[in-house]
Amino acid sequence: MTVPLESIVILLVEDDPGDELMTREAFADNKIQNTLHVVRDGEEALDFFYRRGAHSEAPRPDLVLLDLNLPKYDGRQVLERIKSDPGLCDIPVVVLTTSAAEEDILRSYQLHANAYVTKPVDLEQFLSAVRQIDHFFLSVVRLPRQA
Repeated sequence: MTVPLESIVILLVEDDPGDELMTREAFADNKIQNTLHVVRDGEEALDFFYRRGAHSEAPRPDLVLLDLNLPKYDGRQVLERIKSDPGLCDIPVVVLTTSAAEEDILRSYQLHANAYVTKPVDLEQFLSAVRQIDHFFLSVVRLPRQA
């Protein structure tokens, strides 16, 4: 039996306001309130991870939901940077994107994504997918916690 964490810090890297809103709604339905931070492009994501500029006080995420198609640096570049950094590589990253292309799936796993989820087009299916990600990472698996 696993013991769920009280809450986790989730970083959503998403440039689409509609997808952000749906993700927020899916998390809001949960009984446990996770802390959700949102950044809108790859450069801002890296600023969050490295606590630069406006994100100098950013917490270390326990989980990242990463879109691939982002402005400035795309999700693949962000994923490669996170997973090649010894101080960040243990943070679970779920690629959550519209792409169902085999090359994107393969490349994401080659860059050490922990999971790849294609965003459903249907609202209820999208909400369900995000809730399942949240449930899995909150209740099923053990996440590394930084001291």
